[in-house]
Amino acid sequence: MSGRYQITGTTAAEISASIESGIRRAGLAPGDPLPPVRTLAADLSVSPATVSRAYAELRQRGLVVTAGRHGTRVRPRPPVAARRAALRPPPAAGLRDLSQGEPDPRLLPRLGPHLAALADTVGEAISYSDAGVLPEFAEAARDRLAADGVPAAELTLTGGALDGIERLLGAHLRPGDAVAVEDPGWANQLDLIAALGLRPIGVPVDDEGPLVAGVAAALAAGARALIVTSRAQNPTGAALSADRAAALRDLLADRADLLLIEDDHAAELARVPLHSLAGATTHWALLRSVSKPYGPDLRLAVLAGDETTVARVAGRSRVGAGWVSTVLQRLVLSLWRDPAVTALIDRAAQSYERRRDGLVAALAERGLPAQGRSGINVWLPVIDETVASTVLRDAGWLVAPGALFRIAGPPGLRITVSTLDEADLPTLATALTRAATPPTPTTLTA
Repeated sequence: MSGRYQITGTTAAEISASIESGIRRAGLAPGDPLPPVRTLAADLSVSPATVSRAYAELRQRGLVVTAGRHGTRVRPRPPVAARRAALRPPPAAGLRDLSQGEPDPRLLPRLGPHLAALADTVGEAISYSDAGVLPEFAEAARDRLAADGVPAAELTLTGGALDGIERLLGAHLRPGDAVAVEDPGWANQLDLIAALGLRPIGVPVDDEGPLVAGVAAALAAGARALIVTSRAQNPTGAALSADRAAALRDLLADRADLLLIEDDHAAELARVPLHSLAGATTHWALLRSVSKPYGPDLRLAVLAGDETTVARVAGRSRVGAGWVSTVLQRLVLSLWRDPAVTALIDRAAQSYERRRDGLVAALAERGLPAQGRSGINVWLPVIDETVASTVLRDAGWLVAPGALFRIAGPPGLRITVSTLDEADLPTLATALTRAATPPTPTTLTA
């Protein structure tokens, strides 16, 4: 059996429910291996086909993943809440945590003054019939998108970028459909695709975005949707260049059947121009969330797209969550209109750029080719993620292993720079060099 947890059941439904219960109660931890099909079948006195059906159901729901010769394992972040997962425990004493991918709290705007001002300006309570996208918010959002060349005649709001991606995929795709995604790419997005029962096809990424040949191969393999990060790609920091965007537009021009999703989550923090693919296909959407520049607790993203796609997302929201809070809309609008907040976001973008570029340069001086063109993360290729992570822990640093972000790409580490100070860079670069290039074992001779 897998560790201490005893899997039970005599039918596929009972076995899958037992495994789900183990994940929920933390008897099965993320990454834990499940028994081989024949072994579990023998232990439970059922047929291998019964266990296979149970594992297939768990895979379709995104709870487990099959990793070739490594067998079937619990996904790193399965879509079921575990008792011990409500709050993430702090890292061990003495460890500097560079694994989170979150903005620097020192560079986020203070919400208190804006909330206090809203208390005096918000009028009567919003009714169900009056709720939706506020006209003044929509006007401001359109102006901000238009400044970057994004057509935004049709728009709606979602509860953040990932919520928008889920709604877009649900509006156009069905379980079993293939989705082309960046490899390495955003871990939460990969988890979402698994939870929706969709099939990811990895597309390699360089500093200028998804490789054209990789997108073409994914389309040839049957991808029904393509998700592209416009700037500050997580985890590599890639940003679409003008040439890459033009080449991808040419490739996608005749794909009326493809849903194109762009994620511009970093927006003002990116410090590189936006070269959008908006309108390259019949069905498209661009998402711009406010969480990275203004604060993770502000769960709001603007979704612009073609009329059909926006109507589907807005209509589905109306019969579900209903709308994004108008109080939240007014708060974000207040932040957008405040020149002091705009100046703070610009200073934050410059600070992230100095730290990110400084780390990439320090690693280059040591012979390590790291990626980090934009955003708050740096991607460092390594030979062995487990060894590298262990060496870094011993040196006092915690980073995110690349396995969370990869489908078929080579190993690496994601380092978030937002909690670093520039004075930390030489020490960190030295530790990363040791981790990425461990000494070669010597052979003892008699």
